[in-house]
Amino acid sequence: MNDKPVDDPNVVDGEIVDETPTAALAVPSPAPPLPDPDYSEGGVPSFDFVRDKIEGRYTTSLGAEEVAGLGTENTTEALDKQIADRDQAAKDRLAAIRRSMRGE
Repeated sequence: MNDKPVDDPNVVDGEIVDETPTAALAVPSPAPPLPDPDYSEGGVPSFDFVRDKIEGRYTTSLGAEEVAGLGTENTTEALDKQIADRDQAAKDRLAAIRRSMRGE
């Protein structure tokens, strides 16, 4: 081969690197697992953990209620009114049946 240096700007000088792993690249041994702070050693959940879980479920249910009611007439107030109207109609019908049984 030719020992003259090439004046091509695309040629990059490189060096040979030893492929043996060094101590810096060695994988450290895993640390022992820490106990879960939300539970006692006996497996009992902490008060804060239970409260956070309940609050999370409550906010999720509120969000689901809002999403379910978007774009429809089925809001909580409308459903409550439907239930109240149905209960009133049932009471009125029961009163009418009682009056008819008494002969009024």
